[in-house]
Amino acid sequence: MITRRAFVGSLTGGLLVAPLAAEAQQKEKVARIGHLTTDLAAASHTTAAFRQGLRDQGYVEGRNVVIEYRDAEGKSQRLPALAAELVVRKLDVVVTAGGTLTALAAKQATKTVPIVFVAVSDPVSSGVVTSLAHPDGNVTGLSNVNAELVGKRLEYIMQAVPGLSRVVVLWQPGGLGERTEREMLEQADAAGRALGVRLQFVEAREPADLEPAFSEMARAKAQAVTLFPSTMFFNERRRITDLAARNRLPAVYQLREFVEAEGLMAYGTNITDLFRRAAGYVDKILKGAKPGDLPVEQPTKFELVINLKTAKALGLTIPPSLLARADEVIE
Repeated sequence: MITRRAFVGSLTGGLLVAPLAAEAQQKEKVARIGHLTTDLAAASHTTAAFRQGLRDQGYVEGRNVVIEYRDAEGKSQRLPALAAELVVRKLDVVVTAGGTLTALAAKQATKTVPIVFVAVSDPVSSGVVTSLAHPDGNVTGLSNVNAELVGKRLEYIMQAVPGLSRVVVLWQPGGLGERTEREMLEQADAAGRALGVRLQFVEAREPADLEPAFSEMARAKAQAVTLFPSTMFFNERRRITDLAARNRLPAVYQLREFVEAEGLMAYGTNITDLFRRAAGYVDKILKGAKPGDLPVEQPTKFELVINLKTAKALGLTIPPSLLARADEVIE
């Protein structure tokens, strides 16, 4: 039997506990994250991967984390102003999701707010960090190795296209940083000489240059094309793969997203995975780690993806030996 005194006591205790529990819930710290990108629509899947990574770390939007997005909508010249907007918002950390130019814009905007970059091709050469092992300052993140992979991509496209001797390298001047671009040009030139293939370098500084660039390739009687990494190229990947198909040019890209957009083949890192792992850096910083003490992570796994439907449309038969090396074959 419950006495009146016991009942009143339990009720009083419940009334005391309830406000305390509510107060504790209200005082749960809400992390504030800035997200700076060149084109949110073109990279919606990588943004989703980052948000999933946060959920895996226990951060749920609307409960204990708020993300403030700034989108340059494909106009890289807007990045410095957008970065400046973010750093005055009293954020705990800023994540840059648009390669080298986005990371540099954030770094130039603040020396104090922690920055986590994703998919910067060469963070040291481009001036994003001073060292991979000890970034120092307020910046760290995940790199996306590319210069060393130029030769491998040429090897793969030569295996896919028998008798290949003339390859165009499409690149965006100013898209990676002067030192990184110089290294990539040197790597490509050395790889071309070693493989006995003639390279022609064609520039595209902005989306409007893409169609004239492919017309130039056609006039030069190019047999295939490869691309240097570029955020602009990534955002325009559907247009680029369409232009390659229209000009019947076999192409090898650096990211699987081009192959998913009906490009022929790609060899490089899995960028979606990089964005998922970036949430781990954010978690460490939110728990007190200093960005300069967190080494920049370099990719160790690279994937080869081939689109057989595109190969058939180009009249190519991919050798079984190359298919056996592929991590994924899209049919």
